[in-house]
Amino acid sequence: MLFVLTLNACNLAGFQPTPSPTPELPSVEFLFPANQSTVVENTDLSLDLVARDAGAGIARIELLADGEKINEATPKDSTVVPVFRVNMNWLALGVGYHSLSAVAYRPDGTASSEALIIVEVVPRP
Repeated sequence: MLFVLTLNACNLAGFQPTPSPTPELPSVEFLFPANQSTVVENTDLSLDLVARDAGAGIARIELLADGEKINEATPKDSTVVPVFRVNMNWLALGVGYHSLSAVAYRPDGTASSEALIIVEVVPRP
């Protein structure tokens, strides 16, 4: 009985993959207040946010406080825009530190990375 052993090898040393660009995600950031800001309890804090997406545009921004959705904004007339700036409010309740975060969305639901700030709520003097 005769056995034949065949070894095959593949040489990928010269192979260069064709790069394909990764699409950029939308972005969102807090313009005001600054991270680590202090606010007096029961104050209506005005938040200034801006979201950008050069591709499909921004369809909405969601605002969360301590991980819970508290507000949502869409551009006027529900149009999609490349830059969307909005003011939202948050009632500062509960003495201590709170996280405020925002996420921007394209019309297809693609989300931005979360923008996050921490604010400290202090008791009224």
